[in-house]
Amino acid sequence: MAVDTPHPVKSHDWLMIEFVALYFGAPLAIALFLPPQEMFAALFLFSVVGLVLLWRTGGFRWRNLVHGRRIPWYEVAGIAVATLVSGALIMWLARPEGLFAILRTRPDFLLLIWALYPILSALPQELIFRPLFFHRYGALLPSGKGAIAINAAVFSFAHLMYWSWVVAVMTFVGGWIFGRAYLRHGFPAAWLLHAVAGNILFAVGMGYYFYSGNVVRPF
Repeated sequence: MAVDTPHPVKSHDWLMIEFVALYFGAPLAIALFLPPQEMFAALFLFSVVGLVLLWRTGGFRWRNLVHGRRIPWYEVAGIAVATLVSGALIMWLARPEGLFAILRTRPDFLLLIWALYPILSALPQELIFRPLFFHRYGALLPSGKGAIAINAAVFSFAHLMYWSWVVAVMTFVGGWIFGRAYLRHGFPAAWLLHAVAGNILFAVGMGYYFYSGNVVRPF
């Protein structure tokens, strides 16, 4: 494997320490100790650290994220429909007054979210939880579905700061889908699936569960 940075991947033990600190220690610290209004600043720092680690990983080339990749449009359509149905059902059962609230009352703001979410949220998350996860820490992972399951688990755990079982379940399912898409089709597919799912969740009103101002810690 060619090394394209002067900082090759370190020892197995060091990688394990890094992995635990990044994917478990940081989300746990954010969830337990940071005031809700500072969570997004912490997440930004988390993303920057992850991107630096990705850049310093031996054998990684940014162009490989897009070179020779294809978009599985049937999967994009599938996640769009599934997210719309499941999100609307959850809102109808849990917060019927919020169902499609932003679409009904602030369609202009929804369009702004749709424009910014894929770039400012879905893109950095996908870089940290897919290329960094599978490329830098691949030697620590089992093969096949085991690696995807761990990926989904750490993606869900990263959302612990919301203290919501709804968020935990949806991000685990989403993490599984995005991780599988990354391994099968490449980075653009995972990013697009994440962006589409997130934008639809906001449209049906589920942004309520992903808003730091609504966070209530259980302690």
